[in-house]
Amino acid sequence: MTDEWGDRQVVRAYVRTGGRSSPTRELDLTTLVVAANSPVHGLQREHRRIMDLCRQGALSVAEVAAHLELPLIVVKVVVSDLMDTGHLTTPAPVVSLSDVALLRRILDGLHRHAG
Repeated sequence: MTDEWGDRQVVRAYVRTGGRSSPTRELDLTTLVVAANSPVHGLQREHRRIMDLCRQGALSVAEVAAHLELPLIVVKVVVSDLMDTGHLTTPAPVVSLSDVALLRRILDGLHRHAG
């Protein structure tokens, strides 16, 4: 079945999510996800599309939905599935240089007070 533009397949959201309408995790629009180094063979089409996109770097759930032109609830369900299986993770927080400098000053201060 094609939509009114003639190209894209119209697939109902419940088909893309296996009939589920809620994710297994609490995800909001700004939740960042990144692909783990795991194989995609055996994954459904939507799962593979999200994995391919997230291999390029961390993206928010909203960005994934926008890039793939999928409804947000579909992306939330599929992303939570991929997180449950270890295919997607949330990126580790990055410590900025200013944070390192602050930690060094604190450590220096502790050394001065201890000795």
